[in-house]
Amino acid sequence: LLAAAVLAGAADAVPLGASMAMWAVLWALYLSIVNVGQIWYGFGWETLLLEAGFLAVFLGNARTGPPVLVLWLLRWLLFRVEFGAGLIKLRGDRCWRKLTCLDYHHETQPMPGPLSWFFHHLPRPAHRVEVAANHIAQLVVPFGLFAPQPVATWAGVVVIVTQLWLVASGNFAWLNWITILLAAGAVDAARLPFPTPAAPRFAASPLWFEVTVLTVTALVLALSYRPVRNLLTRRQRMNTSFDPLHLVNSYGAFGSVNRTRREVVIEGTRDAELTEGTVWHEYGFYGKPGEPGRWPRQWAPFHWRLDWMLWFVPLSPAYGRSWFDGFIERLLLNDRDTLRLLRHNPFPDGRPAHVRARLFQYRFTTWRELRETGACWHREHVRDLTPPVRLATPQEPHTRPGR
Repeated sequence: LLAAAVLAGAADAVPLGASMAMWAVLWALYLSIVNVGQIWYGFGWETLLLEAGFLAVFLGNARTGPPVLVLWLLRWLLFRVEFGAGLIKLRGDRCWRKLTCLDYHHETQPMPGPLSWFFHHLPRPAHRVEVAANHIAQLVVPFGLFAPQPVATWAGVVVIVTQLWLVASGNFAWLNWITILLAAGAVDAARLPFPTPAAPRFAASPLWFEVTVLTVTALVLALSYRPVRNLLTRRQRMNTSFDPLHLVNSYGAFGSVNRTRREVVIEGTRDAELTEGTVWHEYGFYGKPGEPGRWPRQWAPFHWRLDWMLWFVPLSPAYGRSWFDGFIERLLLNDRDTLRLLRHNPFPDGRPAHVRARLFQYRFTTWRELRETGACWHREHVRDLTPPVRLATPQEPHTRPGR
């Protein structure tokens, strides 16, 4: 409700102190959600939203000009997002240095979008250009954000164009959109080649507001020590918070790129006794690949957390140790809240007797396969990840739950 009110302009219709309070409450509430959510809220864009949201508290309202120091802090945040992502790639998988990572990335990224199939099938020289342009955009251009105009404007424009390319090629929740908003803060509208609204006139800032901004600036600079040290170390950590309030963080993505894609396919059956003739039915997910003929959708900036979490499980089964068995148990119970996270429940009229998880290797089809079958994916069974499991009966008090 508070977010809707701010979106409707309520924060600009109240005095400066009340406006800051509204933004501060929004930040505090989301901080609570992220900290309570633990692994489910461990994505880099969660801390990015918190850090940007914290700085937004001190931008003022419609009648108060945004402080120059806060605008510079927002550029400092954008610099760490872009430069951190560039360094983690340069130090990570050697395919980034060989300019070959995008031969695989569009196919193996966590949640492909509707155009990812076409991006994957671009000529390999085009992939080399993509990677080289990415290196320039993330390792060189960010320094231009601190340069005088019009250099800062063009640096912001390059970041925006790069992020829109990422929006078109995959689903990365709201990461790209926040980055675009941050980059827009570096753009001088008067220097754009099309008409823009005249700059508004602001009232003088009260003294208490200026003191608060100076204090916050000093705090952010002091807390920047560990993120900067992380940027400079060879063992760079990505998407890391160094304080419980997530005020100044480190960022980065895809330091390594998978060469093949493996997906968890979850199936259930009503058969109480399993035989070779048992018929299994597949659960359908919104974002992650499932049936080979189902084309990926555009979901970002919406974030399907369960789908992303399942992408990590084949890479490291230990990643799902704390929650995967519980998820399977909820499916055996036909738990309503869990099933709301799924696109298709093959058992709408009663609980399944058994559920299993299988590992499949996926790849994008070729142009010829697409014409012949209409399917964008081809998949092959690799192995069983979780054998068929059922709920324990009252006569099995010592049976592990869900086994």
